[in-house]
Amino acid sequence: MSATVVLCGSLGSASSIWEPQLPALEGKHVVRIDHPGHGGAPVFSFADLAELASHALGSIPAGSFSFVGLSLGGAVGMQLALTVPERVDRLVLASTAARFDNPEQYLERAEVVRAQGLAAIVDAVLARWFTPAFGDLEPYRKAMLAIEPEGYARCCEALARWDVRETLGRVSAPTLVIAGADDPSTPPAVVEQVAERIAGARFEVIDRAAHLSSVERADEFNRLIEEHL
Repeated sequence: MSATVVLCGSLGSASSIWEPQLPALEGKHVVRIDHPGHGGAPVFSFADLAELASHALGSIPAGSFSFVGLSLGGAVGMQLALTVPERVDRLVLASTAARFDNPEQYLERAEVVRAQGLAAIVDAVLARWFTPAFGDLEPYRKAMLAIEPEGYARCCEALARWDVRETLGRVSAPTLVIAGADDPSTPPAVVEQVAERIAGARFEVIDRAAHLSSVERADEFNRLIEEHL
């Protein structure tokens, strides 16, 4: 089993969201990837998730790796499992989809962010990331407001074009698929469709969690990824 674990998060989050997972991955070589314009990562020209995944691959050491991806990060993981299957040892896909519903909303969001910045959408996004019971949102708000609008907008446009429903069955890596029971962005029924398309995939739902179950229910999320990895 690979000693390298790659963590790749959601649109609008920095790689710091993976802090709760680090204790569960002690002893592994952990690589955390920031999307373009996120967490200080530079913005570059790309049009789709295949190009984004190819760029992410350049940040990963040679050899095989396990990949844990959430939302947009999950899409990156699926793309890597399809294009470099020999390198993906194990796969965890959380709060993600083979095709995200209402792709036109991502194009609209890209326009809004380019015109008005992240402040125009941050409150609506945070309301979908966490249930009302979650505590302090300020660190996540601050991180999102620090994102370069152009990087965020390009990620939105790549998500709008994302659709691997017809090819996902080619994924061969042992896969764990995780949904948050209260996730309005990728509800369990949508996430389960990912598991249904990957032979042998295990599907789990984390109660009392919205989109960022890795943060809101880190204890349960960590238990699941420890078992799988």
